[in-house]
Amino acid sequence: MSKITKIWAREILDSRGIPTVEAACLIDSGQVGVSSVPAGTSTGKYEAIEIRDSQGTRYRGKGVQTAVDNVNNILGPALIGMDVTSQEDVDNKLIGLDGTENKSKYGSNAILAISEAVCKSGALAAKSTLYNWINALTLKYAIEAPLKIPIPIFNMINGGLHGAGNLDFQEFHVIPSSLKTFSDGLGSCVEIYMVLGETLARRGAIHSVGNEGGYAPNLFTNAEAFQIVVESIKSTNYSLGRDVSLGLDVAASFFYKDGEYHIKDKSSPLDESEMIEYYKSLNTSYHLALLEDPFEQDAWGSWKKILNIFKGQVTIVGDDLLVTNPKRVEKAISEQACNGILVKPNQIGTITETLKVIKIARDADWKVIVSHRSGETNDSFIADFAVGVGADYTKFGAPARGERVAKYNRLLAIESELLRIKK
Repeated sequence: MSKITKIWAREILDSRGIPTVEAACLIDSGQVGVSSVPAGTSTGKYEAIEIRDSQGTRYRGKGVQTAVDNVNNILGPALIGMDVTSQEDVDNKLIGLDGTENKSKYGSNAILAISEAVCKSGALAAKSTLYNWINALTLKYAIEAPLKIPIPIFNMINGGLHGAGNLDFQEFHVIPSSLKTFSDGLGSCVEIYMVLGETLARRGAIHSVGNEGGYAPNLFTNAEAFQIVVESIKSTNYSLGRDVSLGLDVAASFFYKDGEYHIKDKSSPLDESEMIEYYKSLNTSYHLALLEDPFEQDAWGSWKKILNIFKGQVTIVGDDLLVTNPKRVEKAISEQACNGILVKPNQIGTITETLKVIKIARDADWKVIVSHRSGETNDSFIADFAVGVGADYTKFGAPARGERVAKYNRLLAIESELLRIKK
């Protein structure tokens, strides 16, 4: 048994320049696992709660010294002597210490930083790669998780809260064919991303990037963003429908107000039925593979209708609707509200709880998409996690910005390792 001898934390900055928590776990062999947690810009109201230093002017109230103190003075000391390879026992101890349903006492950022650091130290103690160790944890929950590189979903254009006030919809995706290797799919989408930048420049559109590395152009409508992506694909050697497909993260709660949806494409607000017709039109034109958060996060009836309409054609993905929460996932399954889940560990707060949510989704035959957050760090934990749980897709942003590229480079390394093993 490898015992935890010390856990500590410090405040670092995420990719937006906003503080977040980094934790370290020392075990009796002298090895140390270090992990830093991300944070969201567009967050669902049912997510686990981050603790931030709202008082005072330091970092404009966004510091995380309180969460760091919770790790150093309360949570960390309580775990000393525990078996680092017993992830569920450690996570249950953290959950019990906090005692709230949404981690609001000590903070999901403090708790997840420890949970991830312990997971990394567990892999070190087991003399295992991180993705293999996570795969071993996954198998304990009887989840079928063959080791493979998930299909990457590339965020080419940023809008909504991730953009610059330019577009209503949050992310416009290009997704490589499942027939491609990861490295080939990455290469094709990097080329499309390059051409997209050139296309925007040629049109005189602003082509700086948003929080997740996608371009944040000053376009007039959401449909225009799709048109430019398609135009860019046609300017490469790749074909839409054969080599790549399109996806969309609407994040509809962002533009939902007083029971209606307000988008630039229409001169007046849209009700539920009008939004459904709009999505049907988009799908007719662009043959979407994935449609994420098409309605407000409590509009269960709307979600049920669109799944019924698009079932077998488009995967309807819940993010704000589900927030990696078992109760909301179970409700969505019983009400047939979606058939895909965006998995974000910091929405629920521990590795064990995240694995249990994946188990529920897998048992319902849903697609599993493991995702980063808009406020990321250079930590590539989530890449190993996606491989270890056998995710269908990953969502790590555009193939740009260091904190995004760190994940893609890690997947390249894992792909190389898996190929060597097969040989």
